[in-house]
Amino acid sequence: MNISISRRNWISAGALSFFGGGLSSGITRAEDLSERPRNFGAAKSCVVVFLFGGQGQQDTYDLKPNAPTEIRGEFSPISTNVVGTQICEHLPLVSKVMDKVTIVRSMSHADFEHGSASYTALTGHPHPLPGTNTPARREDFPTYGAAVAHLKPTQRPVPSAAVLGPVMHQGNRPPMAGQNAGFLGHAFEPFRVDQDPNGVGFSVAELALPVEVNGTRFDQRYGLLNKLDPRLPAVDQLGEIRGMTDLKQRAFGLLGSGKSRQAFDLSRESVKLRDQYGRHKFGQTMLLARRLVEAEVPLITVNWARSNREEWDTHSKNYPTMKDRLLPPFDRGMSAFIADLDERGILDSTLVIALGEFGRTPKINKDAGRDHWPDVYSVLVAGGGVKRGAVVGESDQHAAFPKTDPIAPWDLSATMYHLLGISPQMHVYDRAGRPFSLSPGRVASDLLA
Repeated sequence: MNISISRRNWISAGALSFFGGGLSSGITRAEDLSERPRNFGAAKSCVVVFLFGGQGQQDTYDLKPNAPTEIRGEFSPISTNVVGTQICEHLPLVSKVMDKVTIVRSMSHADFEHGSASYTALTGHPHPLPGTNTPARREDFPTYGAAVAHLKPTQRPVPSAAVLGPVMHQGNRPPMAGQNAGFLGHAFEPFRVDQDPNGVGFSVAELALPVEVNGTRFDQRYGLLNKLDPRLPAVDQLGEIRGMTDLKQRAFGLLGSGKSRQAFDLSRESVKLRDQYGRHKFGQTMLLARRLVEAEVPLITVNWARSNREEWDTHSKNYPTMKDRLLPPFDRGMSAFIADLDERGILDSTLVIALGEFGRTPKINKDAGRDHWPDVYSVLVAGGGVKRGAVVGESDQHAAFPKTDPIAPWDLSATMYHLLGISPQMHVYDRAGRPFSLSPGRVASDLLA
């Protein structure tokens, strides 16, 4: 299944509606909750930084310096600006913003395969076929951006959800599951920017009118669609394009809005700030994410995938790959992003989650790498109603299993929805009218400020 959206499809029927709205296949119902955990709705936006391949917990945020050599590896821990908290020596800039973030050291699930585990990380639901690389399907549970675009669309002239980065594949297989709108339909596909924001002349062509379409022609096309609207019920036997009038108006508003184009315009940032983020794809992508946060895009996903030179799947040469290619851009881009949000006074209203689909094996393999390990791993969370400067959960002496407070991906998803002001108990309905719980997890109260 091709989950990318072309300009033509975007301007036509269903794809216009990824800017929000409601379709019959996604009617929702909120449970009547008399009490909720604290900080419900604290976040206006959420940025999910997906580190495809899986960061090694023992080489980033959960080093074990007293473990045997074949487990502790080559990296040493350094102190951070939070007393008693140490992280990897190759994250010196992140160490200076640790007072603004929380480490979760007890993430845990049981799926060892990239495809199905990534689906879980990006939807909050276990894949129905765990341990597989099943491609994206129409019946998949929607990715976070699609769910938020459906449940809490923005009324501003910006997308309700955006993905910054390429469509992800496992090897030469079709696109992985978990990246698209699934049973909600193309109407809620997140707006994707797969160009390199660090590239010369970077721009988002989808937000510009074609040269041959001036303002008059744009208005004429808008008028033509208005005339076609009354005919939609006759051809919409399945209800898949019902309610498109409002969605169409939002999409045309976006195309005609200078503010929407400005949100994607990095040339408005100072040279100094762009340098602070790092003159590489990840750094400039995080700067673009910050601009989208300021524009109040509700859900932004940043994909660290193959075009970021290397994925985090370090089965061999783990240490030179991490030291030279992966950790330096991550360190600069992530630290600048957190500091920038805080300096602008918007970190407390922006939930940030940096995660992979799993961690890496405690024991180093024969190729000087680490293999897949979902039993325990670490993630970073910040802002949006989350504690600052905390460490939640603990792994055992070899970073192999949770010692306390295991948190599953679906618990993290429930917490994310809760902080965005969306009840995790809400039901989402597929095309056949079958109800699905938005999240099967629990809100992880230990993460909440």
